[in-house]
Amino acid sequence: MASVCILDYGSGNVKSVFNLLAAVTDQVVISNNPAEVEAASHLVLPGVGAFGPAMRRIREALPVDLLTHLVLREQRPFLGICVGMQVLADRGTEFGDFAGLGWIAGVVEKLPSSDLPLPHIGWNNVEYRAGSPLFEGLGKDPDFYFVHSYALHPAAAEHVMATTQYGVDFCSVLQCDNIVGVQFHPEKSQSSGLQLMKNFLAFR
Repeated sequence: MASVCILDYGSGNVKSVFNLLAAVTDQVVISNNPAEVEAASHLVLPGVGAFGPAMRRIREALPVDLLTHLVLREQRPFLGICVGMQVLADRGTEFGDFAGLGWIAGVVEKLPSSDLPLPHIGWNNVEYRAGSPLFEGLGKDPDFYFVHSYALHPAAAEHVMATTQYGVDFCSVLQCDNIVGVQFHPEKSQSSGLQLMKNFLAFR
């Protein structure tokens, strides 16, 4: 069974993510302790808030060098949620220009939503590419719950595993080998979120 470490830098929705994961596995902890991070088979980075402050808290609270080694060198399965997905990029442009973790080449920019209001809040469908086990059992164009005004634009098109339409099509799911990012909130997405999390925990 997968063992999961949820990383906590004060994003605010950690408990909700814990509750979702606890419905899938009884081996889940919230911890920034390097020993517990290294012992986990899967790593999850939730996220609520703006890119710059999130990156500052991540660098202050998390063992970033260890995480980079585990994720990029050891290929440990990693899931970033909402801002936790966005910080995977090279940089973000929300309220300034800020460096991200740089694990995925790309930039985070404001949604050009035309006349639609920002933030983009509520249920929206996700149109995914066939073939990824991440979407097994989800049916066609499943709905997930979004709260965001910015989106990550990966430099490599093959990293875009799913898109969502809100004024424009934006990347709502990315995957690069063991690294997965979702712009929506699985912990607020009921059965679809639960199924996606089960699929992620099946990654080896």
